[in-house]
Order: sequence, then structure tokens, then C-alpha cells
Amino acid sequence: MVRNRFWVLAVLVVGWVACVALGQVCPTCTSDEDLPFIEPGKTCTIIAVGKNATVDGSVITGQSCDCGSCDFTIHLIPAADHPEGATRKIYLLDQYSTYPDANWTRPPTYEKIFSGVEIPEVPHTYAYIHGVFGNLNDHQLQINESTIGGRRELENTPGLFTIAELTMIAMERCTTAREAIKLMGELAEKYGYNGRIDEAECLAVADPNEVWIFEIYGVGPLWTPESGEPGAIWAARRVPDDEVAVVPNHSIIGVINFEDKENFMYSSNVVDFAVKKGWYDPTSGKPFNFSDIYDPRYWKDGTPITPRNSYGYYARIWRALNLLAPSKNFSPDLYLHDYPFSVKPDKKLTLQDIFAFYRDHYEGTFLDMTKGVAAGPFENPNRYPRLRFTLDGKTYYFARPIESYHCDYVSLCVSRSWLPDPIGGVFWLGLGESDTTCFMPIYIGVNELPKSITIGNHWEFDRESARWAFDYVTYHTLPFYSLTMKYVKEAQDYWETLLIQETQLVDQIALQLYKADPAKAKAYLTDYSKSAVDRVVKAWWELGDNLLVYFNHGYIYSTPGKRGSVSWPEWWLRLIIEKDQMQPVP
Repeated sequence: MVRNRFWVLAVLVVGWVACVALGQVCPTCTSDEDLPFIEPGKTCTIIAVGKNATVDGSVITGQSCDCGSCDFTIHLIPAADHPEGATRKIYLLDQYSTYPDANWTRPPTYEKIFSGVEIPEVPHTYAYIHGVFGNLNDHQLQINESTIGGRRELENTPGLFTIAELTMIAMERCTTAREAIKLMGELAEKYGYNGRIDEAECLAVADPNEVWIFEIYGVGPLWTPESGEPGAIWAARRVPDDEVAVVPNHSIIGVINFEDKENFMYSSNVVDFAVKKGWYDPTSGKPFNFSDIYDPRYWKDGTPITPRNSYGYYARIWRALNLLAPSKNFSPDLYLHDYPFSVKPDKKLTLQDIFAFYRDHYEGTFLDMTKGVAAGPFENPNRYPRLRFTLDGKTYYFARPIESYHCDYVSLCVSRSWLPDPIGGVFWLGLGESDTTCFMPIYIGVNELPKSITIGNHWEFDRESARWAFDYVTYHTLPFYSLTMKYVKEAQDYWETLLIQETQLVDQIALQLYKADPAKAKAYLTDYSKSAVDRVVKAWWELGDNLLVYFNHGYIYSTPGKRGSVSWPEWWLRLIIEKDQMQPVP
């Protein structure tokens, strides 16, 4: 998105100077290459909520797809039956690319990404909704993703399966989280996990009864299928039913309990590979800490990375756990891998709580991104040098919040065990930045998706594309953020409250229809999901128009017949006087 407002540029220039003066600099590094781990270039955040941690007993996982250039279109792949002897082509799906036709999985129309390998097809494949990754299938299996980086030695593995393709094939073939983890792990070990396209990855994998965290790494550039060695390293840990886990681009699995087969799964080489590399000594008596072994998080001088000593760049785990369980008052000075795998929230979560989670900018903390010079006179939490920049040979960090200005969409998947699958599975979609979007419900039982969410790209403005309606609103919030967001929040509160209330009624009506005729229930869910998306998209186009009018040319036209003025705060005026060396008029 182009954001070329003059005041934004001014804020950034002054912000850079201020950061230098305040010493917000990485204490030991000047570039990513100086770090022992791969710093994920894309910054997604997972939340994974157990069924006893939600108010209604649903299982929920979410992901902010914080790429900035990824394909933001959403698609429905129908269920299908396949003849005996059929094969399934494997595609080198690049999660960071936009494809001409995002329905590439069945049938593919973009043969340039065909790997050349086909594997045996199964007799029946399930219907599913996908964005960049497979998200929710018609058995209420759900997956959401966060890149985690990992050791540099493990990247560039020439494997067959990318993380996106693993999620797609799990959606097609699996009905439970355990099945999906086992299948993805087996395929990656046999055919190799493609570290040339992907870095290490984490998936929240869930079904109506449980939720898991699955992490996978490559095994380095020397692996070949002919070696007979596993082509991936992976582990999975079950989130307790009454707890919540958060993955902010680094490993969280922690210590593996090899005796606990009910709550842990792992690859056949998980220990042996680490021993061979000298990363773990089985005679040391130390527990096998999967996170610290495969994703060590230390500055190049050996100092453990913490939320505080990274100036908030690695602070999401601290913030997230404190949002969920403020009574625990987690310190910002803990090593990243010393935070717990999951926490029991102080109160059970609602959908609105999770919407709010994805809109957080550290408000009220020492990292509050609505404060300070870089936020400008109107408390804009966005940081446009992509959270860090280099000046005079030194690297400076901004805090990295849960909400991200380069978010393509947020996918929230809900699974409910007490309802039939077509009704129980709901995909709540928030397109664009989470602080200015509106979450919209789409039932997994739909026959087709609203067309507006299936089209569009970053490089062409398109009024038929739903994503552009939300970008339109975002763009008009930027010059006077603290003033414009009042109207956005009012719209969010109205529509999200309404849609949640509506879905409670839709559940009941659809259930009655389903008992009589499942086909009629699916038709009803299709009509409702289309209506929900269409109404919200229309409302957001209107909201963008209103913001353009209300704050046109730096005036306020929100009250008919009256024109107000936008005023810079006193602290900003004093800064201008100081930096521009202005003199008072005699």
C-alpha cells in the first residue's frame, strides 16, 4: 500500500533521529547475518486456544498473515472422489508469492510450480478453505501458521514438500489434528521438507476436541532422498484443553517429554540429529529442549535475547502471555525460551477477546507504540521502516507488535464439537490490517465463497475485491490516526457484535435444516456467509468515503454545516520549534 502523506515522512525522519538519541539499537549485531538463527522475513502470530479456555467450549486457532506481499485471496476447494490408481501432483508452493489463479491445488493451472513428482491419491479428498495455507476443512480440522526461522545450518534443504503444500494435503486427507501431524511429519521425513523455499515453520493444528503446536525444520543442503535419512526434523506438543499458546515467530515447544506419548509427537531423528551436530549431549543429564536446540535465540555475543534487550523487537511472547494471564505478570527480562509453552487465561476467551488480541500495539506498557516521536502527533502505531533500520552502520529496532501494518489477512478458525461439521466449523476472516478490519464469518458448509474475497492483488486497485475496501479505510486512517480510529472502532463494535449474534441464530436455523435435509442447510449457510461478507464490505467502502470527507485537507467535516480544525498537540509543536529552530514572531 502506498502511504505517501508528507507528515508520515516527517515523523519517520524525526523518529530515526530520536531512536539514535535514545539508543534503541541492537547491542551486538549490525545485520541478520550476525545472528546464529534465521530471522523470519515474514512475521505472523499464532494463537491456539483449547476448548476449556473458551467461553462456549469451541477450539480456536488464529494467524495474522503478516507478509505484505502474499496472496490475500481466499478459496474453497471442493471435496472430490478419485479413481483407483489416481495420483496427486506435488507443487512447490511458495507462501510469499501471488499466483495468477489461486485455485492451484485442484485442478492446477500454474504448472510452473509443479515439482515433477506425483504421489498416490486417496479415494476421497475433503473440502477445505485456504488462503496462503490450508486453513479449515469439512471435518473441522484447522491449521494456522507462523514462520520461526531456526538454525542457519538447517535451511536450504532440497526437499519436495513446502509448508503450504503440507497444509493443503493435510486438509485434503485428514479429519483430526493427530492424523494431520502424523501425515505431514511422515511426508516431510520421506520426501524432504523444502528449506530452499521455506524457513523453519510452526503450525497450530486443531480439531473440535484438541489443539497442537507442530514445528518443522529442514536438515541442511546436503540431504538427498537417496540418503535414506529423514528429510525433516519435527516435533509437536498438545496444548492443554484449558490453556492458550501463542507463537510469535520463534519456537515454543520447549522440553520434550519422551515418555508422554499422549501429548508429544516427534520425528524419528529428533535426538540423533542434534547429537550428531553436537547440539545436545545425552550424557549431560539435561532435558532435551527442542526450542533451544533447534532455534537458539542469542545475540552473537551469547547474550540471551529478551523482550527488553531487543527493545521490543522480540516482545510479542511477553505481551501475549500477559494479555491472556495478567495476574502472572511475566517479566520482559526473561529469555525467549523461558516463557511457558502455554498459559491458563485469567478468564475464558470470547471471539471478541481474540479480535482484540490481534489489534494490540503494547498499549499501556513501556513499549506502547501509540506514544513517542515515531508515533507522530496523532498516535499512529505503525512503523514504516519495517520495524528496524540501519543508520551510520548501526541497526535500530522498533517494537514489533501483534498487530502489523503489513498484514494481508487474519484467519480465525473455530471448531465446535457439539454441532455437525458443516455448521460447527467457521472461518472468521479479517482482511488487511487487523486494527482497521472487520472479522466476517464464513461457514465451512458453504457451497461457494463470496466472490469478492477470491479476487484481487496488491498491485491493482479493484473495487470488486473485498480486500481493497479494508485497505481503503486503512489509508484514510493514517494522517490523523487517533482521530479517525474512533469511527473505525465504532464500526467494528457494531458489525462484529451483530455478526456474532447473527451466527448464534444461524447455528440454530441451520441445525434444524440439517436434520431434515443437509443440502438445504448448506445452501442456507452459503447465502448467509455471502450476505455477511457483502454487507461488511459495503459498509467499509462507505466508511472509507466518510473518512475521506470527515478529514479532508486537514479539516474536520464530520458535523453537517460545521467545519472544525485538526490541531497538533503541544509536545509536537515544541518538537517542531526545537528541530526546525523556529523563532517566535515579535
